[in-house]
Amino acid sequence: MPKLLEVRTVVCTLHYSLRTEQTYIHWIKQYIFFNSKRHPSELGATDVSAFLSYLALDRKVAASTQNQALAAILFLYRHVLKHELPWLEDAVRAKRPKRIPLVFTREEVSAVLSHLSRTTWLNSKESRDDRCNRYQRMTGISAFYRTGRGSDRFSTGAAIE
Repeated sequence: MPKLLEVRTVVCTLHYSLRTEQTYIHWIKQYIFFNSKRHPSELGATDVSAFLSYLALDRKVAASTQNQALAAILFLYRHVLKHELPWLEDAVRAKRPKRIPLVFTREEVSAVLSHLSRTTWLNSKESRDDRCNRYQRMTGISAFYRTGRGSDRFSTGAAIE
């Protein structure tokens, strides 16, 4: 596999990190072995799609892992072999996990607290306040709660009360 040496050279020339180099080499080797050690210049978009589908369906890799493999293969074709692949629409992509909200909305907090007895409600309120106070003592910064994932809006701990 003389092209793997060329991959290392191109990665170094483009000033990619050592870890990126190692990862790209790993995925390129996996791709070559998956295709019965055929040279990548003999392979095309259908072979890349088959490899990505294999990763998603048979190996059940995470979406980020599949994206890493795709980036390595595209790097091989674009920068080393100087061959542009058509877009890979028929590849089965790994599913991204459903994101669970980081905090409750005000309505959700009210709904939960409405189902608690007075004693339990007071205990849960006190423990939240204790956490806020401990955070303030450790950092010297007022405690803030995110109002949603990826949101730039914040509310103070007092907003939940």
